[in-house]
Amino acid sequence: MPHDPPTSKRRRGAALEQALIRAAADELLAAGYANFTMDQVARRAGTNKNALYRRWPSRAALAFAAYGQLAADHFTPPDTGDLREDILSIMRGANQHWASPLGEVLRGLLADLQRDPELLKQVQAMGAQSGAHLFLVVLNRAVARGEARPEALHPRVAGVALALLRHEYFMRGAPEVPDAVLAEIVDEVYLPLVRSR
Repeated sequence: MPHDPPTSKRRRGAALEQALIRAAADELLAAGYANFTMDQVARRAGTNKNALYRRWPSRAALAFAAYGQLAADHFTPPDTGDLREDILSIMRGANQHWASPLGEVLRGLLADLQRDPELLKQVQAMGAQSGAHLFLVVLNRAVARGEARPEALHPRVAGVALALLRHEYFMRGAPEVPDAVLAEIVDEVYLPLVRSR
């Protein structure tokens, strides 16, 4: 469905880039990744495709940047005062996200990345750190309360639960993991790894 471009006003630099990312994020949510086009994003942003291609060489690169914005808007670290509840909350949020329309966007984007080797390398490089920042925020609080040991404040350690959740998606081939499996990952693997001894 075509969108009328917003009233044009001169934007430059970071303001223009943020407007383009926001337009791309809105288009991604409205159309899904399969129907995501540079034309529609340019129309929605009230600009031309050249402004997009100067910053992102492909629709996959733009969609990935837009998805990053949407994910940042979606996730905030919980603060229940209890390490187990905070970690379970993150895991449940990730599980719901993966099963949501936004998760469907991500799955389509990841499948398409196979055709864009340079972008795939960037995504793979980011993958090791992906999501670890939420766990690090929660773990920092837990260390301050004496619930977790300081050595747990390493991105690879912090991200172990999310890596195990990704493995479950891969092995099950389903967009949602049973809550009992989430609890098992947290109780049997993650908490023994990070808790103070």
